[in-house]
Order: sequence, then structure tokens, then C-alpha cells
Amino acid sequence: MSYFDSYRTTLNDILGRTSATTRDGTEIGAPEGFKQWLSLTRASNDAGHVHYFVGNGASATMVSHMSLDCCKNAGIRAMAFNDIASLTALGNDLGYDQTFAAPIGWHGQSGDLLIAISSSGGSPNIIAAIEAARKKDMKVVTLTGIKESNPARKLGDVNFYIPGHTYGAVECLHQILLHCWLDDYMDLAEWNEQ
Repeated sequence: MSYFDSYRTTLNDILGRTSATTRDGTEIGAPEGFKQWLSLTRASNDAGHVHYFVGNGASATMVSHMSLDCCKNAGIRAMAFNDIASLTALGNDLGYDQTFAAPIGWHGQSGDLLIAISSSGGSPNIIAAIEAARKKDMKVVTLTGIKESNPARKLGDVNFYIPGHTYGAVECLHQILLHCWLDDYMDLAEWNEQ
């Protein structure tokens, strides 16, 4: 089997084993997880609230992309905190762990929704962002991977966990989860576009 075929079949297998849990750790399965995520999205958007996205590295590119897609394509008010001046100033002045928590503390309101993406599930600035969102009575969805026991996986109202062992696989599959969620919200289906 070629490397490509092995990669493709492995990603498909990992995606099929994606876990979704509630805040108390109850396994609800990915389909129910998406149903709950969509419910949180509709409730937040219908009430005029904001979706905030946070992530580092490759996840930062995903949150910028999805924040734009939410606004441009789905009519969801959304924001990602990836401005370089903000990141560097906050990292320098308050500490890197506050790069997302501080803006959430300034802007977040009850009824807003935070989507927190961390391949490891252990990034201190992502954990701090979730804690800041909780102080504002926001809802939280997490996308994590690598280690099943990662701390972020226990902090969201809905927690998606990719059981992959490499960052490349986890990052690829997080992007699939994000597009699945937003396409479902917009009632788009690739299989109907043939």
C-alpha cells in the first residue's frame, strides 16, 4: 500500500473513532456532539451573540479561517484573537497564557460561544481562555487530540477528541470537524452538489 493510501485510510479510521463528551465526561458520540454544538450555535446566533475562536499555530490558521467563514458565509458574528500586535503586546505585558483570556475578559458576554482548538489539549493560553469564558457565563466547545486525558477535554459543554497520535493527523481532522459543523449549520452537503 502506498504512503498516501495508508495516510488516507488511517485518517478515515481515526475520524470514525472521534469522541464527543459533555462537561461531566459522559460520552455522547460525535453525531450527538454535533447536534449539541449546532444547538449552541443557533441559540447564540439567534440571540445576537458572538462566536469566539482560539487556537495556536496551525489551529490559529483554522480559527481565523472559520471566523471569517462564519461571518461571510453563515451570518454568524465571529472573531478570532490572532492580531499580531495584540498577541505580542499581551504576551509581553500580561504573559503568553493571557493572550486569549484577556480579550475574552474584555469582550465576552453571557450567551457568547467559545470554540477552543488545541491539538494537545494542554496549551496554557487555551485553558486560560476557557476559564475566562466560564467567568463570563459563555458556552464552550473544545476540539482536542493526542492524549485522551488532556485537560481541555474536560472543560467544554461539548468536547470533541480526535484519537490521533500525530499533530498532522489531529490538525487535519479538526479542520474536517469545523467544516462539518459549519456546513451542517448552513445546510450544505457535498453529496447534494454533484
